[in-house]
Amino acid sequence: MIRAGRVTLNERIARDPERPVRMPQDRIEVDGSPLDKRSAIYLIMNKPRGVVTTASDEKGRETVYDLLEPGWPWVGPVGRLDKASEGLLLLTNDSEWAAKITEPAGHLDKKYHVQVDCVADNDLLARITRGCAAEGGLVERSFLERNPGEHFVAKAARLLRHGDKNSWLEITLDEGKNRQIRRLLEAQEVGVLRLVRVSIGPLELGDLKKGSVRPLTAEEKEEIDRALRAP
Repeated sequence: MIRAGRVTLNERIARDPERPVRMPQDRIEVDGSPLDKRSAIYLIMNKPRGVVTTASDEKGRETVYDLLEPGWPWVGPVGRLDKASEGLLLLTNDSEWAAKITEPAGHLDKKYHVQVDCVADNDLLARITRGCAAEGGLVERSFLERNPGEHFVAKAARLLRHGDKNSWLEITLDEGKNRQIRRLLEAQEVGVLRLVRVSIGPLELGDLKKGSVRPLTAEEKEEIDRALRAP
């Protein structure tokens, strides 16, 4: 629509989709009609395993949008959960708010319950919080500080319970790199059986049923905003 010349910015045609605008100072019109700000929507979903976090899938797999009731205005996922992961996923049409949630400067911890294919001990927990280089292998923390984009490390890790052959861990991240927990554990030669995100900042998944979606309450939204404002 922009490249076709149907969009004007301050009464002049703007054909560059990447051109920044100042909201709400700038006036944007489409086909001569001004854009009205949409009501903000904030949703929480319990994403099931096997569902992909995308609007459409070339392989015809079920997506998170298939779980939304027909008629919802457009919303986008806040961050991602890969196909094999499950749990808490936020969706919103407030892109500025979404960016604050996902950027490390937001300082919102994300907690995951992870089932692994071994009986975890204190040594494994220490290695998870020590971290590894992106290509694998444990490294000194001084390397992590010098090369922040080339490592995977957990903020915290603790044992929840264990059986004879596997364990459940709670792993806390304060950043969101692609497949971070899986790659961190792969470096320790530990396999992931299940990975469930259970909280983002103060917001907990709670008893929301798998595959269900609901709006955030005003109190939940305010709790997240308060956490984002915290120093």
